[in-house]
Amino acid sequence: MSEKQTVVITGANRGIGLELARHYADAGCHVIGVCRKASSELSEIAARVVEGVDVTTDAGIQTLTRALEGQRIDLLINNAGLLQDEKLGSIDFDSIRTQMEVNAYAPLRVSEALVSHIPSGGKIANITSRMGSIADNDSGGRYGYRASKAALNAFGKSLAMDLKQKGIAVAQLHPGYVQTRMVNFGGLITPEESAKGLAARIEGLNLENTGSFWHSNGDELPW
Repeated sequence: MSEKQTVVITGANRGIGLELARHYADAGCHVIGVCRKASSELSEIAARVVEGVDVTTDAGIQTLTRALEGQRIDLLINNAGLLQDEKLGSIDFDSIRTQMEVNAYAPLRVSEALVSHIPSGGKIANITSRMGSIADNDSGGRYGYRASKAALNAFGKSLAMDLKQKGIAVAQLHPGYVQTRMVNFGGLITPEESAKGLAARIEGLNLENTGSFWHSNGDELPW
């Protein structure tokens, strides 16, 4: 980004969110990290931290909107996410509901609450997963995670269509298989590598390709 801009990142206290905060802070952006509980690393990186925000609740969204009242947002990154596992024969439907709340409904809640802060030329990046691709599913399982990320992709595509006339572009971005706590640090790439790739995809996002579903390495993914 060539000029100082404001970037808001949910789930910014660790993992990919923290590395995205670091990337944009190093690029000279005004980074606002949003989380339930701040980490010392985020506090050192971000220009501002808004903590105590549960993005799955009305109260959490109200806390966020009050904290950001009057704040221009050039880039909103919906990063907060949850991965759990369910297997056929022992499906925990409460687990599926929770993942839908965190992975799908929360990004839509946040986007709706903050879209009035985003000017024409602004962007929304939803951190999704290729596991939300129905066409790419050749291994089954992960019912809640797959369904919630597929729902997020659908929400993001609709947001892209609805916001195009306002000059706001939206992307669904798969970070790659990243070495974070979510996967017990068993990924193939580091959070730093993922953040760099995600930032490149965000930089290339515009009104011509809004609504796309990309891998952080630049590949366009199937729905």
